[in-house]
Amino acid sequence: MRFMIIRRADKDTEAGVLPDEKLLAAMGAYNEEMVKAGVMLQGEGLHPTSKGARVKFTNGKPAIIDGPFTETKELIAGFTIIQVKSRQEALEWLKRWPSMDAGGNVELELRQIFEDDDFGAEFTPALREQEARIREQSAKNR
Repeated sequence: MRFMIIRRADKDTEAGVLPDEKLLAAMGAYNEEMVKAGVMLQGEGLHPTSKGARVKFTNGKPAIIDGPFTETKELIAGFTIIQVKSRQEALEWLKRWPSMDAGGNVELELRQIFEDDDFGAEFTPALREQEARIREQSAKNR
């Protein structure tokens, strides 16, 4: 099972405040522990929304909305993708997040990632083959 750990934004991440050396070291140790355990697939921090944009479609027509965005509690500051055996194992990894992040007041969200079998018969063999080709090509592009 794959899960995404979502690190919620806060006033500091939205202000572009970068982590200090102590937090970078703690996050590095946490990530290294997950890699050694064979569960971490990817993890990245995100720039603040002042450098971002949203595209909203209305009746099929796109409109670009430049950041920053105001509802900080709904924004994402970073993510990690892990592969574990269960939701409970994923939650155990979340509980080990460096407690010093955001002065001990960080909010994390856990979301399971869809797997091919979750889509049932509608995900036909042809669509599965297409998805496999896309993933293979994407991996080559890295």
